[in-house]
Amino acid sequence: MVLSGYPRSTLLIVAAGVVVVLAAVAMNVTWLVLHWRTGLLVILGLIFTALIISGVVLNTLFLAREIRRNEHQNAFLNAVTHELKTPLASIRLYLETLQTRTVDEARRREFQDIMIADCDRLLHTIDQVLRAGQGSAARPRLKGVRVNLPEMVADCLKLAQTRHHLPEGALVFANRLPEDAARTVLGDADELRSAIGNLIDNAIKYSQPRVEVYVEVDAVEDDDLVVRVKDRGIGIPKAELKRIFKRFYRIQEAVTRFKGMGLGLFIVNSVARRHGGRVYAESEGRGQGSTFTLLLPAAPPR
Repeated sequence: MVLSGYPRSTLLIVAAGVVVVLAAVAMNVTWLVLHWRTGLLVILGLIFTALIISGVVLNTLFLAREIRRNEHQNAFLNAVTHELKTPLASIRLYLETLQTRTVDEARRREFQDIMIADCDRLLHTIDQVLRAGQGSAARPRLKGVRVNLPEMVADCLKLAQTRHHLPEGALVFANRLPEDAARTVLGDADELRSAIGNLIDNAIKYSQPRVEVYVEVDAVEDDDLVVRVKDRGIGIPKAELKRIFKRFYRIQEAVTRFKGMGLGLFIVNSVARRHGGRVYAESEGRGQGSTFTLLLPAAPPR
């Protein structure tokens, strides 16, 4: 059910508001039936009843929204704390080992590689938080430079395969653009790389333990270029397909099974809008995988 994704505190607030509204309606209807002859009082009673009910409904909606927002922010802070603390603890452990013990050269290189990977994880977390802050601010649409979209997608796939230590065939790329089709978009290369990388990383993360991700670049009739990222992962309930692009939002199954901050898809949506495009998700439901589609306007001919 849809309500299963909401916390108990939010449901209690909503239920209390509904009870108050129903009680107010019942009391006023009863009063009107008993005093229907007093026309002026009836009219005033209707007006005040409407005002009271409207105020209760608005107050209930506001409280429910604030509770939900606070819980999202608390979950985000917990996730960020974990994402920062874990690699820092790992780096400290290996540095203390190198400082207090004598290790051979091969072991030293292994420790260095692990610490570099942990540093990359820290930088990625910080970059996500910074981009999320930029995405929430109102900024003008970008003009930018020309970016070859198929080449950028291929580079993002190579990076993801290396970062996640995936075997050959786990990530499949297809360039379906016709020979005479446009291949470039106008925008910020770093932001576009971040958006595409987030879509690929999400598909990999939510496809564990067996990763099968298919990525394609195509064109549509209205001069848009399309990046589709398909996976066979946990899927998305239909009721949550639009909510997943909100900041801090994560579906219930993802919260319990996978680590994350709820920022990746929010960043993708912000980047798409800034570049005059959009992003949407499709899924048949839990366990059926999902498809994310990023549409970007093609750059005009030179």
